[in-house]
Amino acid sequence: MKKLKRILLVLIVLAAIAVIYYYPKLRRVNHAMHLFDDDEIVNNLRTIGDWWAYHSIQASTNAQGLPERSGGIVADEFMVNESWIAVDEYLKKTYTNGLLVMQDDTIIHEQYFDGHSEEQTQIVWSVSKSFLSALFGIAISEGDIKSIEEKVEDYCPELIGSGYEGVRIKDVLQMSSGVRFNEDYADFFSDINRWGRDFSWGNSQDKFAATLTREKEPGTYHHYVSIDTHVLGMILVKATGRSIASYAQEKLWNPLGMEHDSYWIIDDFGMEAALGGLNTTIRNCARLGSLFLNKGKWNGEQIVPEAWVTASTTPDAPHLIPGARESSAHSLGYGYQWWVPEGDDGEFLAIGVYNQFIYINPKTRTVIVKHSANPGFAQGEFLAGTDVFLELCRKIASLNYGSVEEESVSNPL
Repeated sequence: MKKLKRILLVLIVLAAIAVIYYYPKLRRVNHAMHLFDDDEIVNNLRTIGDWWAYHSIQASTNAQGLPERSGGIVADEFMVNESWIAVDEYLKKTYTNGLLVMQDDTIIHEQYFDGHSEEQTQIVWSVSKSFLSALFGIAISEGDIKSIEEKVEDYCPELIGSGYEGVRIKDVLQMSSGVRFNEDYADFFSDINRWGRDFSWGNSQDKFAATLTREKEPGTYHHYVSIDTHVLGMILVKATGRSIASYAQEKLWNPLGMEHDSYWIIDDFGMEAALGGLNTTIRNCARLGSLFLNKGKWNGEQIVPEAWVTASTTPDAPHLIPGARESSAHSLGYGYQWWVPEGDDGEFLAIGVYNQFIYINPKTRTVIVKHSANPGFAQGEFLAGTDVFLELCRKIASLNYGSVEEESVSNPL
């Protein structure tokens, strides 16, 4: 009887230790599974840092406000598929937190909803990928990464034996790695949701990437694989010897005079969620848009190489050209972590799930940023589609192109 009591006591102690150790992980996984609930999503996307560890990115010590002027126009309605959509209805039904419009590097319209503000950070999901593209271009220009023609395993030998072995860095940049991956957010058992639970438990993202296998010949088919961006993050960290957040602080936040503190969530091994873990503000996103609008220049200084900006936003192979095609799972075209729609204006976009966008139109010199918390995204609701947002942007850009008189200009770039 005494022996049985000792065994029970040991089991109780072990169970208590397990609860103490695993409880935070269990809470985090549970929170992740309810992250997009209709009644919680707005607050949840603003408070990611309350649940996940992160690396901070401080506002620039030389931060200054963006130029502003009055007279900007936002349409009352716009047309999609021969049907008119009221702008107010669209913004409301897509759970918009904020909308910012820039013309000629100057804010002409800025509007916030549901308690959001210009200082409020929120997770921007895959818009993070376009920030990472800028950092990657800088690392190449500075010689830390020799060439995008190199193979993934040249920097990440731990991926030998995975679907990434033998794949060019360029193919990973262009979401053409050939790796098998299901990115369906509505499917509980999809790879992206499996990754989300794995990340929330605190497991290594690097090890997760090493479990993926080959599906198609690299460089032949455009298939969106978020882990491709994580692999780019692995390469960047290995090549620079820096965390992604630290590198972003020096190479983007400081030189661009970013106004607001930001942060990038990390796994329990200290690696950023490169594929979508950046938490930042609308104005900080607008600065990235303005940087790429101006071919990588800011205040006359070349921050990102012009050739990199051009290559990032120019599809250069048949499977990447926008439009319906058998060699792509998507109708949009693709560059280096930027989306490219059909059209003659040279438009390109950063896109994140639940309706995060940075839209750039070089012809009209327009940048439009939208942050949202739209639970309708996962259900495939019509208004949640990128094509709808594109038509709104085109309408706004056309109304303001050459029509806004400069008034009350301050803090010119």
